Amino acid sequence: MITSKHLSADELREKFLNFFESRGHKILPSSSLLPENDPSVLFTTAGMQQFKRFYLFPEEAPSVRIATCQKCVRTGDIDEVGDQTHLTFFEMLGNFSFGYPREKGSYFKKEAIEWAWEFLTKELEIDKSRIYATYFKDDAKEVPEDKESLAILQQVEGLDDIRPQGFGDNFWSLGTEGSPGGPTVEFYVDGVEVWNLVFNEFVLKNGTYEPSELKGIDTGMGLERLTAMMQGKSDVFQTDLFDAIISKIEEISGKKYDENQKEFRIIADHIRSAAAMIADGVLPSNKDQGYVLRRLIRRAIVQGRRIGLYDNFTDQLTDNDLVRTETSKEELKFRTTLEKGMRQFDIISGMTVRKNDEHWSKYEIDANQLFDLYQTYGMPIEVTAEIALEKDIPIKEGAIGLFEVMKKNHQQKSRTASSGMFKGGLADNKVETTRLHTAAHLLLAALRDLLSEDIEQKGSNITEERLRFDFNYPSKLTDEQIKEIEDLVNQKISEALPIKMQEMSLDEAKTSGATGSFHDRYGDKVKIFTIGKEGEQPFSREICGGPHVENISQLGQFKIIKEESSSAGVRRIKAILQ
Repeated sequence: MITSKHLSADELREKFLNFFESRGHKILPSSSLLPENDPSVLFTTAGMQQFKRFYLFPEEAPSVRIATCQKCVRTGDIDEVGDQTHLTFFEMLGNFSFGYPREKGSYFKKEAIEWAWEFLTKELEIDKSRIYATYFKDDAKEVPEDKESLAILQQVEGLDDIRPQGFGDNFWSLGTEGSPGGPTVEFYVDGVEVWNLVFNEFVLKNGTYEPSELKGIDTGMGLERLTAMMQGKSDVFQTDLFDAIISKIEEISGKKYDENQKEFRIIADHIRSAAAMIADGVLPSNKDQGYVLRRLIRRAIVQGRRIGLYDNFTDQLTDNDLVRTETSKEELKFRTTLEKGMRQFDIISGMTVRKNDEHWSKYEIDANQLFDLYQTYGMPIEVTAEIALEKDIPIKEGAIGLFEVMKKNHQQKSRTASSGMFKGGLADNKVETTRLHTAAHLLLAALRDLLSEDIEQKGSNITEERLRFDFNYPSKLTDEQIKEIEDLVNQKISEALPIKMQEMSLDEAKTSGATGSFHDRYGDKVKIFTIGKEGEQPFSREICGGPHVENISQLGQFKIIKEESSSAGVRRIKAILQ
């Protein structure tokens, strides 16, 4: 690709945010890769994720115009990593608007389309002839053609190529009851999609998309793909975002990127992703986010073997001390796993099977053994196949295909078993949800009062039925500690403490003694919720944007139903109100 302007990734990020700040957008920092109050996904997967609530309740947004560069992790295409473009971790540039047309300052299709064109052609100086746009037009007529966007695109000077696309390409929706959705406009440069503009103007009700009262803008442009384009590369791994890690892999392996592209790309992507996860508090484990992290590190180690890296190497691919420590520990564990698997192979290689009275042959590995090596010994199928080849142990014809079926069945069972933990979330203002959200404030205050002032919220998920609350603590709570926490929360509920809300600047909130684990989620003005009697030391004082009851006597009886480990150094409490 050839472009008229060469820009680094840092320059692109700054240019994008400055462009939208000059157009009245509030620039917010990236939220954590661990989504707050969104149980639908394990990781933050899109720029709009931290703002999902604002589309329903725009009055809670710090601004009706926001722009960000959001860290994201997506693992759905993990098997595609190794080509020129697929990544597990990436950054998403996005601009957003909420509450159109009710909220003053909000905007919709015209501004979003015109600003996108202006940024591409004037700020980035991309030749207009290289760009084409697509809009929504579907013959099924489930949703009417987006004639409004077409008319706006037709008025854009220099945009000569406008193409209609169907429901599968140019309509976005979560596909769940009550969720927003809408048509999209997408901009392509040299045939590559670079910017997706989503116009949330429908709500899915009873299987039908109905016009919504409030409309919103959600756009996304991948920084890595944009960087490759602006640096004249078709390969994102040859941009300045990957220069350091690719060079280091070449140094420690003695191999060249051009001759081992797939292995280098997978190692670079997975370790970069692992570093971002660890930096946001994820540690390797066998559950949830920790399991994804463990899988990424181990997949990188497998690829390392293929380019001759048989000793620990992952800690050399980052300068972050915490990341170096955790990847090194995980690599040591996995190499122990590999040793156990190798011993199992030695057992297999010594086995023989009688074909008839005269002939003996080496044992052939079947699908059950492949799955046992995977499930019991943690051996990825690619490592199993590699070692089998090294040891001259044949794999039965069709065994790998059958293994994949067994693996998918196992994953489906696991998803079904855990589906209950991915329901709900704080996406509504229902009475039950509001009561439990308020109870979470009391729980945090009780934990800090009884266990440690250093305790912070590490995540939560609140449904109509129960609250789930994660917090940092080094050890399992005793039965006595759980009872003390319950008693203290219920004591405060019995005192019928009022809740007072104040608005102030973020700096004022911090100096006032308010706590909050998600400061970067808020704007210049924040809401402080204080639980306590006037003139007395408050029991709880937190920065928060969610709904609350007026007096905690409305909560009822607080009951902890489970206390367990969430990840290393993080405990999880599940509780209900009776």
